[in-house]
Order: sequence, then C-alpha cells, then structure tokens
Amino acid sequence: MTATTPLPERAAPLDVLLVDSALGPVRRFVPDRSTAKWAVSLARRPGITARRLGGLGAEAGRILTGTSTVAPLRGDRRFTDVAWTSNPLLKRLVQLYLASGRTLEQLVLDADIAPRDRKRVQFCLENLIEATAPSNVPLVNPASAKAAVDSAGLSLARGGRQLVKDLTSAPRIPEMVDGTGFAVGDNVAATPGGVVFRNDVLELIQYAPQTDEVYEVPALVVPPTINKFYAIDLAPERSLVEFGVRQGRQMFVISWRNPDARHASWDFDTYVRAVLEALDAVEEITGSHRTVLGGVCSGGILASMAAAYLAGTGRQDRLAALCLAVTVIDNHDAGSVSALVDEQLAGRAKAKSARKGYLDGRALAEVFAWLRPRDLVWNYWVNNYLLGKRPPAFDILFWNSDTTRMTAALHADFVDLAMENLLTRPGELTVLGVPIDLGAVTVDSYLVAGMADHITPWESCYRSAQLFGGTTRFVLSTSGHIAALVNPPGNAKASFHTNDDLAADAEAWLDGTEVHPGTWWTDLGLWLDERSGAQRPAPQTLGSHRLSVLAEAPGTYVLDK
Repeated sequence: MTATTPLPERAAPLDVLLVDSALGPVRRFVPDRSTAKWAVSLARRPGITARRLGGLGAEAGRILTGTSTVAPLRGDRRFTDVAWTSNPLLKRLVQLYLASGRTLEQLVLDADIAPRDRKRVQFCLENLIEATAPSNVPLVNPASAKAAVDSAGLSLARGGRQLVKDLTSAPRIPEMVDGTGFAVGDNVAATPGGVVFRNDVLELIQYAPQTDEVYEVPALVVPPTINKFYAIDLAPERSLVEFGVRQGRQMFVISWRNPDARHASWDFDTYVRAVLEALDAVEEITGSHRTVLGGVCSGGILASMAAAYLAGTGRQDRLAALCLAVTVIDNHDAGSVSALVDEQLAGRAKAKSARKGYLDGRALAEVFAWLRPRDLVWNYWVNNYLLGKRPPAFDILFWNSDTTRMTAALHADFVDLAMENLLTRPGELTVLGVPIDLGAVTVDSYLVAGMADHITPWESCYRSAQLFGGTTRFVLSTSGHIAALVNPPGNAKASFHTNDDLAADAEAWLDGTEVHPGTWWTDLGLWLDERSGAQRPAPQTLGSHRLSVLAEAPGTYVLDK
C-alpha cells in the first residue's frame, strides 16, 4: 500500500485509532498469522513468485548497467536532492529500493489470501518499506552528508541527542514542532471571552461579542474528547470562533477537562449529560429557547447523541440546527486498516486502558503519526536526527502536540460504538436511558468533510450525513482533517464542493457537485444566517446574574497537562 493508494484505503476508522493507541503501533511491524498465510500462499504458487522475483532480478541488472527507467513518483519529496540522480551510486540505490518495494506490493496482490489478511500484510509492508528508504540513512542521504561536513559532525551529534531524548519519553516519535513560540491564551486560543460555567467534566466558554448586534440564536460547539478544543480557535485570523463572533454570532465552546485515573468511569452518559448541562447554561445566559449545536470529530458524535437524546425525550425544539465537522458516525468499511482490529485486540485494548484508568493522549498522537509515516515520522526523522535541525514552528502542530487523555470507560464506549457501528441502527445504543435514533433528529443539519482527510475519510462522513432525518447540507472541502477546520478566507487554493442530492453514493455525489472557490466558512455563515433568528443589541457583559465569569478565556481546563 503506497502513498498513491486511494485515501479511503489508507484512512483509519475510530476503532483502529483507539485500539492502536492502547496497544501501541509497533504491532503493525510484527509479522502475524496473516503474514504467515501470505508466505504459505506464495510457496504454493512458485511459478508466480519466481516470475516476480525474476522480474526484480532482471530490473536489478538494468539498474546496475544504468539502463533502468525506474524513478521516484512525481511529488516524492524524499529524493528531490539532485545528488539522488546525479550520483551514479545513489541513483542505483534509489532504483533498487523502489523496484524492491514495488515487487513486494505485487507479491501481496498475487497471493491467494482473504481480503482481511491481504490488508494486514499490506499495512505491515507499507511501514517496513517506508522505514527502509535510503533517505532515512545517515550520511547516505546527501543532505545529511553535506550537513555533517559543513558542521564538522555537529549536525549528527545534535540529532543523536534529540533521538535519545525522543526515545526516552512518550510519544516515541520525532518531535514535529518547535513549540517555544506559542502560548495558550496569548497567540493561540486567543479570542477574548470568559468561562461562564464549570463542572467536573467541562468548562463552558462564552466569547465576547465583536459587533454591535448579535443573532438571537446562539451556537454551542462540542470539541473532540481526544484533543484540546482550540483547533477551532487556533490563532488570530485563523480562528473559526473569531470568524463566527465577527459575523455577529453568540459563540459558546466546551473545553473538556483533561481526565486522569480518578475519572476512569466517565462514559457516554457522563459526557452527553455534560453537553446537556452546557446547553442549559447557554439558554440561561442568552435567553434563547433554541441553540445551534455543533460538534467536531469525536465531539460531533457526542453532539449527535445529545441531539438524538433530545429528540427521544420530546425536546428537539431546543435545537435550531445541527452542525458537524469531520465527523464519522457510520464506520462501515471506514478504511482498509479496519482489518487490523478484531474482537480479541479490541478486548485487550479496553482492558489495558481500564487497568490504567485512561488512554494516554501521547499514545494517540503516536498512532496518528504512524497513519502517515512518510510525512509525520520519517520526514522529521531526517530533519531532526540526520540534519540536526529543529522542527518548524507551526500552530497546527503545536495544537497537535498538546495532547489529552481519554477516560477508560469512554475509550471502551467509543471502541464498541465503532466496531459494532451502533449509531447506524436505531435503538441499538442507549444514552441516559433513552434509545438513540439519529433518524429522529429532524432539524436541519450541516456537515463538512475534508477530501484529503486521513483520519475521518470523507466518504464515511458522507454516509454519516444520510443518517439524519432532516434536511442535510453536505459540504466537501479540499483540505485535510485539521486544515478543513483551519480554513480562513484569503487562501487562494481553498475550494469546496456542494450537491443538494444526497441520495446517490459518495462517488456519484462527487461527480455531480458544484465547485466553489474559497472557504466553506463563508458558506456555513450564510447557512446559519437563515437559522439564527433576528439580530438584537449585543450583551454588554458575559454570563448571567447567576452564572458569572469564573476565568478569562481560554479557561483553566485547557491548561491541564
């Protein structure tokens, strides 16, 4: 499975992420029963195997004589240095590496094994092939050799020290960001506001209005439970929250507590109840009887549950609309690496987090990195260790490194939810004693996905959009998972797809879409304008008579490590 494999085949559904986070991604490199079945199948088909190996031998001969045409794919940044093509030895080394990798991939396709076993073997080989690239070898990489000569070896010394440091503390992956220039509440998570409600599970942030008038219907956003909330308030001019406030929206965002072993029993019921308590506070502060409920990634799943709970209890009238970003609810066939998880592995993962009381967010960061090893592991391996450089200072990567924990009970609930695809079957999941039926959610909904998303593939987000009972607008951004959120106006490369017909399958829907230049933020703003009521004078103070400001935004829970 190469970098050219279709994105849905490389994306990772929720159960894979959470199981790998508990058990560790190292198991992906270790041969298992699927690998044994692959080897046995090749042994039983000696003709095909010999033909492939003979082809590799013939290609190796052409490589050695300088007549081979094997070359890196266009856009492969590992081999852009001119020395990889101008130096005869390095050129041959790259060609042998590429030819061997492609032969291994073909041998996997040639084997007569079950699709699940094939996907397991493909995933293992992908990681091994990426790891053995000659660009990862000190001094063999021409940039590494030049840096070592220019610095009299200090680049390798610096890289070696950094390698030891990274290996001795979780997550055991190369450092991706120089975070020294970022401060939460200063140049990230910096939109003015205040904490107006707090319980054991969350802080509720109300953002200060920046317009003379505001829409009467407020918006409440439920962030992921596996990251800090401020991906949507990343930095000035790059903040979805700031964009909303400047449009006259009354913005409220949940900031989850970073749990520890004391909170091991917090589960779906705990978090949905907390969302409903936040909704109570929003209604009290604004005086509005309706609220736009939003959710991001795993927070979108919780927001969907809360909406279905309200529908099941006859209180859906409290919602003006539902907005979900990069949220997968239908996990059926959500990426080929789902083959890496089975009931036994899921049980082991849940048991491990139960013993500790939580799933460590640093383990999840490690898993996210290994989903795209070339970009998120080996790229930084070269930069940090071979060249001895500091990683770049980038706000998205700073946010990504600011990890959180997930309670053991919530971890188990999410694994079961994804593996059994419970939310696609009305009544199969019960929250706070109420059977959950997403089809009963009949308020208008707005769902956005990223075409280049390797965590929540857009095809799965599209299927999820079809689960709700109301009128749904599905928008496909050209961005990836986080870039879809951090997508402010002004990016000339940004665009998004729309198609009001959600009856077709994902590819047919895409074929019939209209492409719009710019960010989907403006499209969402127009959509919300029609569902946010009239405008009224902006409040002069935050909170209410009973719910006073407890702390300035971004609050205290976001600072928990």
